[in-house]
Amino acid sequence: MRPFEPVLYPFALLYDGITRLRNKLFDIGSKRSVVFEIPTVVVGNLALGGTGKTPMVEFIIERLSQHYEIATLSRGYGRKTTGVILADQEASAQNIGDEPFQIFTKYGEKVHVAVGEQRIMAIPQIIMEHPSTDLILLDDAFQHRYIKGDFNILLTTFQKPFFEDKVVPLGTLREHRKGAGRAQAVVVTKCPKDLSEEKKKWYKENIKKYTAPGTPVLFAGLKYGEPYEIQPNGRVLGKDVILLTGIADTKVLKESLKGQYNLKHALEFADHHKYTEEDAGKISKAFQAYGGEGTVILTTEKDMVKLKDRKFAQLLEEIPIFAIPVKVDFDHKDETLLMDMVQKSIIEKGYKREV
Repeated sequence: MRPFEPVLYPFALLYDGITRLRNKLFDIGSKRSVVFEIPTVVVGNLALGGTGKTPMVEFIIERLSQHYEIATLSRGYGRKTTGVILADQEASAQNIGDEPFQIFTKYGEKVHVAVGEQRIMAIPQIIMEHPSTDLILLDDAFQHRYIKGDFNILLTTFQKPFFEDKVVPLGTLREHRKGAGRAQAVVVTKCPKDLSEEKKKWYKENIKKYTAPGTPVLFAGLKYGEPYEIQPNGRVLGKDVILLTGIADTKVLKESLKGQYNLKHALEFADHHKYTEEDAGKISKAFQAYGGEGTVILTTEKDMVKLKDRKFAQLLEEIPIFAIPVKVDFDHKDETLLMDMVQKSIIEKGYKREV
């Protein structure tokens, strides 16, 4: 036990009680969950911080967008606007949030991207403006019980699984571990490539203490793609990189870079960090201090969409900045099982098209 835990315990107990009561009211029907005619798939987690929700949403988009007209809906964390917004050519990280803007930047021609604090109000607006939409992906909506998802995917990281975590402020859980019982599938994310079957069995045994009978536990790693230059200037990516991040956890990313790149320096900001001109100065100083012939700044796609703001135009011209894409990496068996279950949930709503 950490020395300060006894001080936090009463607050954790109070928070746990409030969230349990809220969930109980939904379970018994005192609080109402709305079921929409259009199929809805929820991607979420029990914990605060990064569990890989955006890569999972992108994974589903890539698997299903050729067969279904998809819309994504999230709260739009960190945006400077309020209300329901459907992304268009005026969209930016400032008005819809960094992760929705990342999805819009990558898949805007394939999907409709919407944000709204009150998702229950946003879905009718999506349908009104895009009536041919036949699947909505609800990003980070596991605790948003005013909408009853048709299929709930719960993510938990290999590094900090929910069964070893505690509710805030003692830990990072938004609700008690028993909330996992609402999931139709649990995916352990950010798994190492050499994960043994014995270790998988141990994770499954611990997770299934909290899930409904028959709920599958799947495993996925992260696969980093070929970095690309944010502002194409014909520069070449070499071995020497300065890492620039504003994400929840950099451990997995750093580990993946070890064998391929020479990490000269890491400039790390908090998750969802809003970059400023002052930050641009820090980036420039870091490049001057640690850069050299062939050195580039390597960042995530989540950070990239914020750095493309006009106020950083000069920085992008002067300093070679590359973004590294990340994708969910399932083995074939787990990927097939998950997508078959998602497909089944869509068909059960009356959408008969086979994938």
